[in-house]
Amino acid sequence: MAVVGAVTVIGLNSQAVAAVGGTGTGYLSASGAQLVDATGAKVRLTGINWFGMETDNKTFHGLWARPWRDHIDQMASLGYNTLRVPYSDDALKAGAQANSVDGYTNPDLQGLSPLQILDKVIEYAGTKGMRILLDRHRPSAAGQSALWYVSATPESTWISNWQMLARRYANNPTVIGADLHNEPHADGTDPNGTGSCWGCGDTTRDWRLAAERAGNAILEANPNWLIVVEGVSCTSGGNANAWDNIPDEPCGWWGGNLSKAGQYPVRLSKPNKLVYSAHEYANSVYHQPWFDDANFPNNLPAIWDSMWGYLEKQNIAPVLLGEFGSTLQDPKDAVWLRKLMEYMGSGVTGMDFTYWSWNPNSGDTGGIVLDDWKTVNQAKQSILQPYLIPPVGGGTGPTGSASASVSASASSSPNPGTGACTATVKIDNAWQGGYQASVTVKNTGTSARNPWSATWTVPSGVTLQSGWNATVTQSGTTFTAAAPSWATSLAPNASVTIGYTANGPSSPAPSGVKLNGVTCTAA
Repeated sequence: MAVVGAVTVIGLNSQAVAAVGGTGTGYLSASGAQLVDATGAKVRLTGINWFGMETDNKTFHGLWARPWRDHIDQMASLGYNTLRVPYSDDALKAGAQANSVDGYTNPDLQGLSPLQILDKVIEYAGTKGMRILLDRHRPSAAGQSALWYVSATPESTWISNWQMLARRYANNPTVIGADLHNEPHADGTDPNGTGSCWGCGDTTRDWRLAAERAGNAILEANPNWLIVVEGVSCTSGGNANAWDNIPDEPCGWWGGNLSKAGQYPVRLSKPNKLVYSAHEYANSVYHQPWFDDANFPNNLPAIWDSMWGYLEKQNIAPVLLGEFGSTLQDPKDAVWLRKLMEYMGSGVTGMDFTYWSWNPNSGDTGGIVLDDWKTVNQAKQSILQPYLIPPVGGGTGPTGSASASVSASASSSPNPGTGACTATVKIDNAWQGGYQASVTVKNTGTSARNPWSATWTVPSGVTLQSGWNATVTQSGTTFTAAAPSWATSLAPNASVTIGYTANGPSSPAPSGVKLNGVTCTAA
């Protein structure tokens, strides 16, 4: 209803986080309602949507605001281990051009096609241990469609484009699968509906049958991919007629109604590659009748059970909540979001999800980052954070990320030389129960610090929530920021800024900053 540095974020118990962190090894499959990796280990996707490739821009939004790697660095540092990438078939056409990419901020993307930019994002996300789920969001950049095809983009094009993508990324397990079509939904009015139905048997409208055709064609091209099938809105394919005397069927959000998937399952040539997906939104997006129930929010789990949750609870198949989000402007929205996260469960056995969205320019929901494309919306992040399973880095990232790399090149000599430093501590934002801060450390000594490491002290009761531009850990009242593997050296007169969020009071402020054990003076 679209209607900063490389970091592994580790909390108080680093061994416990490492044990459940990451997205596994190799390709993923379904075992009952659980996703597992190539070794059979349980995996949970806790991801986010980064949209733009489905619009007239034909590539990720926000590339006008900051370097593209910075976006991915920050997503990973906040704990998002999967990136759902919406696209339209227009972006796949020969000669398609990406636009709104700032040449100064992202010079390495100039002149690249939408697919070439996607290639780079996939490659870099893979070094973080993140996974990519491709989402055919629209048949054209003009808008979403009730059916999976329109006159300008017939079913044959839809399937052939999916097969092309499946072959393009066939040997790259960073790309895990295909979300076949975004939000198939009802159109027209019952009993003369013309939109996507589920189980009605009409091959021109039955989304379940179309998903089988596309899913099996994709598996012929790439048998390792997950096939992600969203629900519909009304299983009849027509909107309810409020003016007749015929009882209306229960309808849900676009793409959110999987109530008949148990009776009419999607049949794939490889059944262990099937994942169902639902979308779920808040009162501020659209005022559904269940938000007025006297028992709200305790009425919600029964609704979710009937629409899609039963598929997981009955161990039929995994369910990915592919989109859910809110501006949190309506007081009911935060209550809804907390209830939803609780419903999906915590830890590696909880339901998989990709939050909508990273982008602040989603009119319905806003984003995890604010309009500057960098500052975290902490009200949202604080609700999601306990359920996020951070990615475990899959390799060494490049050093070209402007906001995350140190400000000067440096010698790799391990000799610490003469040590001195200055430090600035800034509380960037504070709220009841937590805060966001940045610690800037400058090496004023005569030799590089390689590897560099900064520490500072926080008041008793403060606990680390997330960090970026370093590997941030906590022991007692000491926070330690260790250099990322791709920017280990801090040259003389170079500085680095470490950002973090924490639970607890922001006053008194963090103090006693040290660089490689040397106490820094205030800048």
